[in-house]
Amino acid sequence: MTAPESLFDRMARDGHEQVSFWSEPGEGYRGIIAVHDTTLGPSMGGTRLWSYASDAEALEDALRLSRAMTYKSAIAGLDLGGGKSVIIGDPRTTEREPIFRAHGRAIQSLGGRYYAAEDVGTSADDMAVIRKETRYVSGLPGRSGDPSPLTAYGVFHALRACAIERFGAPSLRGKHVALQGVGHVGFHLCALLAKEGSRLTVTDVDSAKVARAEASFGARGVEPEEIYDVEAEFFSPCALGAVLDDRTIPRLRAGIVAGAANNQLAEPRHEEALVRRGILYAPDYVVNPGGIISVYGELHGWSHDESQAKTHEVHATLLGVFERARADGVSAVAAADRIVEERLAAARRERRNSPGARSPTRDQGIEPS
Repeated sequence: MTAPESLFDRMARDGHEQVSFWSEPGEGYRGIIAVHDTTLGPSMGGTRLWSYASDAEALEDALRLSRAMTYKSAIAGLDLGGGKSVIIGDPRTTEREPIFRAHGRAIQSLGGRYYAAEDVGTSADDMAVIRKETRYVSGLPGRSGDPSPLTAYGVFHALRACAIERFGAPSLRGKHVALQGVGHVGFHLCALLAKEGSRLTVTDVDSAKVARAEASFGARGVEPEEIYDVEAEFFSPCALGAVLDDRTIPRLRAGIVAGAANNQLAEPRHEEALVRRGILYAPDYVVNPGGIISVYGELHGWSHDESQAKTHEVHATLLGVFERARADGVSAVAAADRIVEERLAAARRERRNSPGARSPTRDQGIEPS
């Protein structure tokens, strides 16, 4: 019988630097902050509030998502590391201030190694509550705010890059997109696609969101389980991750998968399953950096136009990933990983060859205000 993997072994498997657990039972708060890598700068990533089935599931989510943030920031050309925090609880709770103030205290205890932003189950207003306890938070109301529009903008241009790769032209007019999840990002993506003249089939676990997309964009709504069977050019996962697995991949009737959700592959081997079916897969962390660009821009004082221009680079970056995959004879995920790992390796060499230790916060020009 194989011994269970220890926490340190699990951290070492993906190169995590730090995992912090914080509990304030009187405030109803249980949180985990995972710092994956600070080679390029302080770790940054969203705070997710979710009703996890177990503490182990919450930890695994934080570990997977923080690693993805390292890769997302690195391939987007940002001087940031990867981090993520999760709060175990009901995202519908109305008793939010005690929970998020406690979370702010947990973040403050790390002294700038981790910057929070919003994510699933949280909002810009929640970030404002965190700000009462720590300076290390972004995505605040009145500043960059909700990053969803920029995330959607990046996904839209990733779809255009996929169209070039598969069809030889960037136009999405008349192309059919089966879109899973029409929450914040999904709804904004629908707006861009509708303006482009794309056909839309949408689903969500919240029927009201589907109805809104139907009324706003003329989309066709289907039940959540039916979205995998829709015949379309694109399948765009924009909800939670791990939706591409042994059960769903054989059902896909789309030739391209590109969406905003993190960790879309249930396991790394599922990219190979897509390739065997002739489905083009755009690595999620290449496609969806708009949110992290938004909050990075906030910390650096960028204008909206500057953040949007940086997000537009997703188009060229993804085309470069596809080109590298062809040149190296590897999958798109492997090609993207190589690009990231080469950048990280170069930064580590530079750090080793520079006198003195570099601060992961101040050396990158990020001064909390």
